[in-house]
Amino acid sequence: MKRSLLIGLWLLFMVSLAWGQGRYRPGDVVPEPFLKVYGFQVFFRSSSIPEPVKTKMEGCSYKEMAGICWDDLRYLQVLHRDADGNAIVGEMVCNSRIAEDLMEIFRSLFLAGYPIERMRLVDVYGGDDEASMRDNNTSCFNQRQITAGGMLSRHSFGMAVDINPRYNPYYQVKNGQTIIEPAGSEEFVDREGQSPYKIKKGDLCYRLFRQHGFHWGGDWTRYKDYQHFESSQTSNRYE
Repeated sequence: MKRSLLIGLWLLFMVSLAWGQGRYRPGDVVPEPFLKVYGFQVFFRSSSIPEPVKTKMEGCSYKEMAGICWDDLRYLQVLHRDADGNAIVGEMVCNSRIAEDLMEIFRSLFLAGYPIERMRLVDVYGGDDEASMRDNNTSCFNQRQITAGGMLSRHSFGMAVDINPRYNPYYQVKNGQTIIEPAGSEEFVDREGQSPYKIKKGDLCYRLFRQHGFHWGGDWTRYKDYQHFESSQTSNRYE
């Protein structure tokens, strides 16, 4: 009798858990009472790219090209907290080679309450990187050229992550012309200013990415890309 009762309670818990997971989708705030009952780990999942996500990505962030295919990519779901402390469901597509690193990094950032405002696929913005950055959206995979042009970005291979990009802009002076991306982030080029979403050298976000073998664009000398962390690994044999 006791064994049957325990099995019944376990099945009830699993059904409730599955219901809860399905109820909260990327971008949703998860109530703290739910987290207290079920824990945060149920929201941290890594999988092959689901068919509905493939459909959303095809012809948008994902285009047929040499050196990357669906099997090279992983779909991550995580939790992150915004500056108000809300627990929010985030999603990201990345290269399979860095998937576990990112899961560990975002789990640690969530537990520490490190603020990330939003984390949606760039396809929500029609694959428009500028629109995604202006909305302060943290993202990874997007097949596109680097800002300077002429070569594919590491984002094209799912090997780079942009964190809170509106408050951590790309900045370069080239041939007397100042380039700042995204538009509207000019005030945040001054790294002395304060923002809960600003990445600081030596802060938790910086340390975690560096510990996992990523380079930070804020350390570069020719130009600055304060939002950008890229893996030192090659994505596959073609890159």
